[in-house]
Amino acid sequence: MSMIGQYACVTPAEFDRALGDPEWALKLVIGRMEAEAGQPAEPAAARCLDVDKAWDALGFLLRRAAFPVDIVHGEGDIPAAEDWGYGPPRYLTAERVRLAAEVLAGISGADLTAGVGPEDLAEAEVYPSIVWERGESLDYVREHYDALRPFFRAAADRGEAVLVWLG
Repeated sequence: MSMIGQYACVTPAEFDRALGDPEWALKLVIGRMEAEAGQPAEPAAARCLDVDKAWDALGFLLRRAAFPVDIVHGEGDIPAAEDWGYGPPRYLTAERVRLAAEVLAGISGADLTAGVGPEDLAEAEVYPSIVWERGESLDYVREHYDALRPFFRAAADRGEAVLVWLG
C-alpha cells in the first residue's frame, strides 16, 4: 500500500466543526473526494487534491528552500482525530494557507528542483526511495508541485483552511 499526500479545502465554518467533530470532517472529505473522482477538477477549482507519492520529495525540497509553512504535514493537530490512513489529519489555518499561497506563487517547480537530482533524494531516503535509487526524473514531483500552487491560491482567495493527511 502506498502513502499518498492528501489535501482538502474547508470553509471557516467547516474548519470550526472539523476541529470539534473529526468524524464529521472525514465524512465531508470522503464525500468530496468521491464527487470529484468522477469529474476531476482543475487544481484551482478542486476541493480535494492529492500529490500521490510525491509528498515526501515535496517536503524535502520545500525544507531545502526554507519554506515558511509545512504544507506537506500541516501545522496543527485536530483534537481527537483518528487515523485517516497513515495517522490523523492535521491542518493549516486560513492565515497559513494565505502565506503558503503567496510564497508558492514566487517559486516555480523548476526553481524548487534546481540543483537537486534523484541521487540527492535517494541519499536523503525520501519516500519512495526506490524511485530515486533508479534515478528517475523529478518531473513527477514538479507536476504535483505545479498542481499545489493553484490549489493553495484558490483556497487562500476563498479564505479557507486546508486539512492535510497521508492516506
